[in-house]
Formats: sequence, C-alpha cells, structure tokens
Amino acid sequence: MDSLRFLRILLLSSLILLLSLRSTVTAGDIVHQDNLAPKKPGCENDFVLVKVQTWIDGVENEEFVGVGARFGRRIVSKEKNANQTHLVFANPRDSCTPLKNKLSGDVVIVERGNCRFTAKANNAEAAGASALLIINNQKELYKMVCEPDETDLDIQIPAVMLPQDAGASLQKMLANSSKVSAQLYSPRRPAVDVAEVFLWLMAIGTILCASYWSAWSAREAAIEHDKLLKDAIDEIPNTNDGGSGVVEINTISAIFFVVLASGFLVILYKLMSYWFVELLVVVFCIGGVEGLQTCLVALLSRWFQRAADAYVKVPFLGPISYLTLAVSPFCIVFAVLWAVYRVHSFAWIGQDVLGIALIITVLQIVHVPNLKVGTVLLSCAFLYDIFWVFVSKKLFHESVMIVVARGDKSGEDGIPMLLKIPRMFDPWGGYSIIGFGDILLPGLLIAFALRYDWLANKTLRTGYFIWAMVAYGLGLLITYVALNLMDGHGQPALLYIVPFTLGTMLTLARKRGDLWILWTKGEPERACPHHVRLEPCSEK
Repeated sequence: MDSLRFLRILLLSSLILLLSLRSTVTAGDIVHQDNLAPKKPGCENDFVLVKVQTWIDGVENEEFVGVGARFGRRIVSKEKNANQTHLVFANPRDSCTPLKNKLSGDVVIVERGNCRFTAKANNAEAAGASALLIINNQKELYKMVCEPDETDLDIQIPAVMLPQDAGASLQKMLANSSKVSAQLYSPRRPAVDVAEVFLWLMAIGTILCASYWSAWSAREAAIEHDKLLKDAIDEIPNTNDGGSGVVEINTISAIFFVVLASGFLVILYKLMSYWFVELLVVVFCIGGVEGLQTCLVALLSRWFQRAADAYVKVPFLGPISYLTLAVSPFCIVFAVLWAVYRVHSFAWIGQDVLGIALIITVLQIVHVPNLKVGTVLLSCAFLYDIFWVFVSKKLFHESVMIVVARGDKSGEDGIPMLLKIPRMFDPWGGYSIIGFGDILLPGLLIAFALRYDWLANKTLRTGYFIWAMVAYGLGLLITYVALNLMDGHGQPALLYIVPFTLGTMLTLARKRGDLWILWTKGEPERACPHHVRLEPCSEK
C-alpha cells in the first residue's frame, strides 16, 4: 500500500471515534423535564418558550427568549394579538414585598431570589403590572413551578423567566433610553418542519450512495479474483489485507470502539470549551478534505482516466495521481472557507457537503465482514446511545450526549460532526440535526447487505439491502415522530434505528436459511479450482 493510502485509512479509522458522537437535537430545549413539575389548580400551564421583542423609543430592538411559568395567565400565541407595553424595573428589584412604584399596565422586570415566584407575581399584579419578567441568576432558562403548600395561585398576569444575559441587556436599555417597551407572545411550532423531511432524505441518500460504491468495489474485486482463478495463477494476492485499502472490523474492535468512544465523549464533556471546539473543527476539516477529495477523484476518474492513472512522487506522501493533485486545492479551499464562515447562516451547506463526503468515504473504506460483527457493533452502539442520552443524567445531572452535541459549554453552536438543515417554517428558527453515527453505524450493516446481495446474485426482492434500507428509513422516521412528541428534547436515534435495521436483517436471514453464512462468512462461497494452490476458499 502506498503511504498516501495508508495515511488516509489511518486518519479515517481514527475519525470514527468522533463520528460516534450522535444525538438528534433541535433548537428550543429547555432546562428540566415537565414530569418533574406536577400540575395543580392555578398552576397547570404547559411550559412554553416565549419571545420578548423590545422597542427603544419606538424603534425595534433586541429579541429575547424566555420560558413561561406554570402559573399565571397563558401567553398569546400570535404576534398580532400581543400588545406593545411599557417596560420598567420593580422597586424593590426582587418584588418580594409590595412594590413602591405604581404601575398602569406596564411589564415589570424583577430579579430572581429571596421569595417564591408566585409571591413576586402577586405583588406585581397588585401594583398594576400587566406581565412579569423574572431575570434568572444563571445563563440557562429555568421552569417556574409552584410549591406543594402554595394556595394563593389566582394570578391573572403572565410570568416569564429570562436568562441572566437578557437581564443585563434590558438594564442597559432602561438606563440609556427614555422609553423601552416590550411585546410577549409564544408562537407555536409546526408539527413537522420540511427540514426534517430533507434531513431524512439526506441520510437515506448518503447510505444509498455509500452502499452502492462499496458493493461496486467489492464486485470489481471479486471479478478480478475470479479471473486470476480462471487463469490458474499459483499465487494470488490476498485481497483482504491492507493492500486493498479496506479496513475490516472484528468483534473485539467493535466492542473496544464503543468503550473508547465513551471515554472520548467524557473527555469532550469535561474539556468542552471554545478552544476544544476549534480543535474539533480542524480535525473535521482534515477529514472533510480527505473525504471530499476521495469522492471527487472517484467520480471524475470516469472522464479523466489518464490523469487518474498517471502518478507523480510527492515527498512524505509517496505516489499521487495527477487527478488527486488537481482536486486537492479545491477541497482544501472549500474546507477552509467553511471553517472561516461557519458562524454564518449559510455555513450549514458546507458542513453537510464535507460531512456527507466523509461518511461516504468511511463506509467505502471500513467494512463489516459479517452479520456477527454488525450485530455486536450495533448492539453496543444501541446501549451506548441510551446510556449517554438518558442514564448519564443520573451521574452527571444532565445528558452528556446532548450537552456535547449542542456545545453548551463552548460558547459555540455545537460540534461540527453532524448534518443539519435550518428549520424553514419554525418561528423559533434553529436546526434539525442528525449525528454522523446515526448514519455511519447502520450504514456499515446496510452496505454489507448490498455487498452480499451482489456477490450472491440476489435480486432486489430476494436480497437484504432493500429491506434493510426500508427498515432504516422507518427507524429514522420514528425517531423524528418521537422528537416531536417529546417537544424537541434530544432523542437517541439508534434507540429506534437499531431494532428496525438489525431486527429486519436477522429475521429475514433466519427465515431464508442464510443466517449461518451471513453470521460467519459474510459472503457467498465461490468456486475454487483444486489445481490452484490457495488457502481454503471458505476462510475469510
């Protein structure tokens, strides 16, 4: 194997650790779960996100996002029904005693602490306020609930919690301006956003392209192998070694991978910061350049065969084709431009292009050799996803997977190892996202299914690939249904994808009598002439 290919395989195999970071998350997650805040009469509102649009001297200014309380009047959902109201600070600031300033339908701002939320609301309402904004003492949003022994819950004004930085901004506005007003409303999210449909199609299309490329390469290798057998060559190169440019996962490495990925996830969680995300961006760019270059070279070589077959020696990298040299600058510039402009609204396009190219390349190079390894890998990943999304809350008091995926402690908009599309018809904006691992890990099994179908001369109906693809699509669809039912809270996609995909493969293989071959050998037996000195054909 030339040094460039060795470096590529080594790099992409290492990047699988990063690709395992996965969780389907959308914008608008709120701190704390609804089931931890029981309802009772006078305190039974649903928790909703609230937009607080401000104006300074009649000119539209900043917009803040808060969360409505369990108590108080419900907030209107349509902007046209929300009144633009004068904004003032309470006196005293905590509103724990009757207010000294008399209000005439103003929106009053108070600070959190020193008394119950309902006491603040009652004092504000008694002073004539039309709404209450409570500034949290932390950057996160907090759901305001009622204590079990509270009885004074006949509150007729809405109450909204705002984060600490919003309070600082409002204080500056009131200090520097003559008149500040605000408008409170809570627009409803659509049940399904078209972004989720496109993301679903993107995941399906990525696995489809990668599977066909992998199967085509495997069939070409098998045809070449059969030609060598037919010509009765005594010594046939071993196509399963590193020279083929393929890395095969075994059972031990599948288990070790998940354990190592867990350790890597904890490191990310503990060290998550601005500089660490920047390091991940660099690593992602390197992998994205390699993936994009590999895909483009494979695609363009059909039209530029001579450039693809002609090589030149490059110091430290070894022989490189002229086509690779021509494509590489474009790939590098593309990745650098994405890294520079990744905070802009259009940067998701570049991130998705690099991500899809990287996933396709990994699925082309990394293979699951049989159903046994695929079962072990997906089963471990299934448990890994559940543990780090749900069980980790018991140990770390928050979901480690979701915190890392969103980049909560980094000051940036999450890690780059995911595909995302902006939510086009969601008034709250944000992105629908899917982690690389939710495509890559099931994709390894699906690509294996297509390789087997082609080598065994299976039709589309009698094969396994089409059923595995349908099962994956249904599993991902159920993930988005669960995501919407859970009000946008992050869901472990493999919780739904693995049972559908792996369960379908195992069930079909058992019914068709192919389970033993798929479980152990992973490919159909081919003829082996007795006069050719080879290892037994049935051995992998």
